[in-house]
Amino acid sequence: MTAAAAYHALLAADPGLAAESAAALLHGQDARGLVYAGRPVCGVLRPRFLTPGQFRRLHDTASGLLPALRAAHTRAAADPAFRRQFRLRDWEDELFALDPGFPEPTPAGRFDAFFASESELVFTEFNTETTAGAGYSDSLARLFQGLPAFQEFSRKFLSWPVIDRAGTLHALADSYRRWRGTSTEAPRVAILDWRDAPTFAELVLFYDYFRAMGVEARIVDPRDLEYDGGKLRAGEFHATLVYRRVAAGELAARCGLEHPLFRAARDRAACVVNPFRGLLLGKKASLAVLSDERNADLFTARQRDLIAAHVPWTRVVEDRRTTADGAGVELVAHVLANRDSLVLRPNDTLGAEGTVSGWRVDQPAWEAAVRRALEEPFVVQRRVGLPREPFPVADGGRVEVRDLYVETSPFVAFGEFVSGCLTRLAADAPVNVAAGGSVVPTFVVEPR
Repeated sequence: MTAAAAYHALLAADPGLAAESAAALLHGQDARGLVYAGRPVCGVLRPRFLTPGQFRRLHDTASGLLPALRAAHTRAAADPAFRRQFRLRDWEDELFALDPGFPEPTPAGRFDAFFASESELVFTEFNTETTAGAGYSDSLARLFQGLPAFQEFSRKFLSWPVIDRAGTLHALADSYRRWRGTSTEAPRVAILDWRDAPTFAELVLFYDYFRAMGVEARIVDPRDLEYDGGKLRAGEFHATLVYRRVAAGELAARCGLEHPLFRAARDRAACVVNPFRGLLLGKKASLAVLSDERNADLFTARQRDLIAAHVPWTRVVEDRRTTADGAGVELVAHVLANRDSLVLRPNDTLGAEGTVSGWRVDQPAWEAAVRRALEEPFVVQRRVGLPREPFPVADGGRVEVRDLYVETSPFVAFGEFVSGCLTRLAADAPVNVAAGGSVVPTFVVEPR
């Protein structure tokens, strides 16, 4: 019996245990502030279970793809013509040129990935802008460990929570040490995002964690920042390290390119993580750069094998010839003719906003979407079969097991290795917490 089946059997055999666990989960989220836009962030009674082999596969695959992304970043920094494949805006290109004071462009990142089958692991996106979720996941892991159902489950299964806040803090601290040089001054961290952001509760979780680890920190709204005399301030608080949760594009759109954060970054007056040079790899086009045949000589043989096995066919939408399924094609004609197997994704948006799934629209709507994709940066990506797993859901006093879509999102540190894992669930695709989905903690489990 699998770990998930054993957990479900416990709930089915003892309705009182299920009800007690559901009540504890709801109360625990309220007590810990585990909310997204005012609602509990987790709506299921079971964590995500990975076998040791699955987690090793996730770790090794992600860790193997990271050097390929770093090679693409290095080439882009040296070659403006190559860099145009990422479709940076002009102002982003200027920010990309800024030296942040440390070498790693993405000290803290997150892949979006799916175990499409037991043996098929597919990576669809690399996030470098707002790598949210670690605070929720870590806190939920502690909460689930205390649930009555989990305690009963632990009689027969060993489990280890996959946590990430420590990895995030270590990446921040390492970047700061490199930025400050010979100084011994301790960092003063500004956790930067809008005070009305739906994930504000998670900022509080990071604030509590940083303070518990002895790090001075404040949650700061970008509108409260000032830059004067070479110091980045929020009131009397002088920030030397910025944990940037606000997306650069949103900040530029709302506050302009002379915002204090941009000015401080230009002067290297504060250590900003992730730095703005990380914008490049956060573009949807980064996976197009990996999978495009014209860039094959940039990668080692092992990296090419990993890309072929784990990155779906992805291209920036433009009028050109390319390859698809091993044959030469006219890209636009190929996209128009294969609606049912392709998805269009804006290069610059976060999450699923603006995404057009070909199999969900008719041909005229698809043709209109392709025309739009030729006018502004979009990528086209081969459809990925989204996996579903059964999860117990508390509904009206009853517990029902429902099949939910599952996304696996490994956090990475230093651009080198997996440092944690975010699991998101949803009844409908795309898997998105903003659309009503859940975050659940991830555990590695095996029988005792």
